[in-house]
Amino acid sequence: QVQLVESGGGLVQAGGSLRLSCAASERTFRLYAMGWFRQAPGKERDFVAGVSWSGGNTDYADSVKGRFTISRDNAKNMVYLQMSSLKSEDTAVYYCAAARTVGDRPVVDARSFNYWGQGTQVTVSS
Repeated sequence: QVQLVESGGGLVQAGGSLRLSCAASERTFRLYAMGWFRQAPGKERDFVAGVSWSGGNTDYADSVKGRFTISRDNAKNMVYLQMSSLKSEDTAVYYCAAARTVGDRPVVDARSFNYWGQGTQVTVSS
């Protein structure tokens, strides 16, 4: 069982930056691909970014490419989402998720993730 706890959300002005963090409880954290998803009010949960177990391969939603960066520190059981040039449409609850995988590649399908955090709110004011 992997427990995930997100932090770092908050209120920021458009154009600003935030860094989200996700702490994982599992000592085999390095075996999981990790992802960030977000859900705005009245909308479905959408993929934002994913990173392979090694950290060497990443994938992003088109809407965040060039603005967001996902990274991980396997020694600390942490995954991060650096968000820059934030827009009002980035406002959502952001979730961290873990997926057991075979192969060093990111996972983008929410159905493939086995564990989810409780979410952290990001609000971008225009």
